[in-house]
Formats: sequence, C-alpha cells, structure tokens
Amino acid sequence: MNAANVLTVFRLLLVPVFGYFLHMENYQLAVFLFLFSGLTDILDGYIARKYKMVTAFGKLADPIADKLMLITALILLSSQNIIFSPVTIIVAVKETLMGIGMIILKKRNIMISASWYGKLATVIFYFAITSFILVRRADFFKNSTTDLLINVLVIIAVLATLFAFFMYSLKYYKIIKKE
Repeated sequence: MNAANVLTVFRLLLVPVFGYFLHMENYQLAVFLFLFSGLTDILDGYIARKYKMVTAFGKLADPIADKLMLITALILLSSQNIIFSPVTIIVAVKETLMGIGMIILKKRNIMISASWYGKLATVIFYFAITSFILVRRADFFKNSTTDLLINVLVIIAVLATLFAFFMYSLKYYKIIKKE
C-alpha cells in the first residue's frame, strides 16, 4: 500500500472519530477533524499524482472517504437541528445514485476520475459545514448577517452538488451510450 492510499485509509478511519465528537457536541474538535480530513484528502491526491501512485483502490476509496465524512456530518447536523433535513436527503440521494453509477461502470471495468465540478462541490460543502458548525454551534461571529450568509452558502453547496450530479450523469450516460 502506497503513501497516498495510507492517507485515504486514515481518512476512512477518521470518519467515526469525527462523528463521535460531532455527536458529543465537541464542535471545536469536530471542526478540526473535519478540516484535517479535508487537508489529508488534498495531500493524498497530490502525492498520488506527483509520485505516480494513482491506484484503482485510491480512485474508489478516496471519493468514498469524502462522501462518508460529508454524509456523517450532514446526518448528525440534521439530527441536532443545525442543518435542514432536506439538505441531507438531497446529498444522500445524490451520493447513493452516484455510488450505484460507479458500481455499474466498475463492473464494466470503467473508472471515472473526479472532475473539477465534483471537487468544487466538495470544497464548497466542506466550507459550508465548517462555517455552519462554527457559527451555529460554537457561537463564533453569531449574528443575523452571518446566519443569512451561512444559509446562502449551504444553498450554494446544494446547488453545486446538484450541478455535479447532473454533469456526472451526463458523463455516465455518454460512456454507457458508447458501449
């Protein structure tokens, strides 16, 4: 197992630890773990590309680690009434459908790498969730203006996620249509 894959496995193992601290409402540590996970995601991608360590495992496990962290955050924040449940449902449905698409393509020996729009949606959601936790629960900079900005940011994150889903769906459709 190469260094990039070790970081990916570490991120997978970090998901329940993050979930525990978020559930226990230790928001500062949860935010730290959430951001640390995001930084290790960037680092493992950099290492994999720079040192030619891209593997089939990494292509599959890396997005799974991202999605598990995101879904864990959304489910727990929804259960704590911090983020509206429809946001969690939209993202969970999108990720489930994307996962099904990946499985179908994998059975046909087709791997799709992450695209800029998927990465952008992930970055926006990471920023939105971090901001939500800090403003709503850790009481940093809490006022009506920041609440409005955070809500707008979550809406932008949902729209970016839906855009990514649409673009990936087109990509999947074109690949399947060629066969």
